[in-house]
Amino acid sequence: MSRGLILGIESSCDETAAAVVERGARTLSSVVASQISTHARYGGVVPELASREHLRAIVPVVRAALERAGATFDDLDAIAVTSGPGLAGALLVGITYAKALAFARQLPLVAVNHLEGHIHAVLLEERQSSACQETSSSDSASQPALALVVSGGHTHLYLVRPVDGAWHYRLVGRTLDDAAGEAYDKVAKLLGLGYPGGPWIDALARFGNPRAVPFSFAQIKTKVHLGGKPPRTKAATTAPIARLNPRFLFSFSGIKTAVLRYVELHGMRKEASGRVERVLADFHPPKTREAALALCSQPTLDLIASFQHAVVGDLLKKTFAAAESLGAKRILVTGGVAANSELRARFNAEAEHRGLRVGFPAPALSTDNAAMIAAAAWPKFLAHEFAPAALSADPSLALGS
Repeated sequence: MSRGLILGIESSCDETAAAVVERGARTLSSVVASQISTHARYGGVVPELASREHLRAIVPVVRAALERAGATFDDLDAIAVTSGPGLAGALLVGITYAKALAFARQLPLVAVNHLEGHIHAVLLEERQSSACQETSSSDSASQPALALVVSGGHTHLYLVRPVDGAWHYRLVGRTLDDAAGEAYDKVAKLLGLGYPGGPWIDALARFGNPRAVPFSFAQIKTKVHLGGKPPRTKAATTAPIARLNPRFLFSFSGIKTAVLRYVELHGMRKEASGRVERVLADFHPPKTREAALALCSQPTLDLIASFQHAVVGDLLKKTFAAAESLGAKRILVTGGVAANSELRARFNAEAEHRGLRVGFPAPALSTDNAAMIAAAAWPKFLAHEFAPAALSADPSLALGS
């Protein structure tokens, strides 16, 4: 009898990951080879370096995932791989290896959208917590939800509906420019902090005054000169911006510029420049006020706290407004930024106040991983939605309608 084991492979950006998941509900292993140390000195991901590191890591990572799961290739029912969106070269490493493996082992190959994978990271957490299968009739498995996918590359809102065992997604909001996590990384780099910026800012923000700098987000309005056409922004081809409600659109380039101007006006450039070498030498963010003050002045800590407070507030405001407008009774928050402690606390408090349910993935499943890819592949496997032999990378792959 089939065990329903799917080997997931994820290589969309700077982490090589493999996992074995049973019937989309039980993680037997999850292995992630991080490239943070490779890219930290550049303050961001270098695509060429990412592809090279994936080539080095893909075979040992898959081997380790199988060993930890106590499984062999003969035990697998299918192989799942991220087909997009992401970095073209990085995606191709995972796809090429998965296709070769599927061909050699005569296994079906399932292509998974990276964004769908992030949504299933929360669903996988729910299934593992309640020990229920994908096909169960529990409230969690049968109700529509509003999903916020917020990471270094994405800030999207989706209405998620389960229909006959399959999942359907409708885009209802997204960023017009920078993703929230991208703003975190750029502000962290500007302040001489480490990469990725999210953990550094989250750790330092707790020692600052979140209301010291009054950042705000302007209302996003339709551009008259575009005549209703989508603006030429990042990934504009992947989402019909012109058809989305402006109340559910995000923009984080403005606050990044506001932080830059604040730093320049208050003479913080020299402090930031002197911080870079200390941060690279001490890889982890400080955990005490004394350590934080040794790294940053109080005005810098206040700036960091104010930046995070404003970004989380904007995410919260628009996500709950969309949930109310669409009648969603539960919210799924996922992606790397979903690991942020302030975001989790404020979303949980707001959900409790409104009588809604909110779900997060486990911290290890918030960032890129392959367990979410294998989990998202399970309903596709049951429906025999297999990838064609010509499958290739799609860096701007869209999700839903």
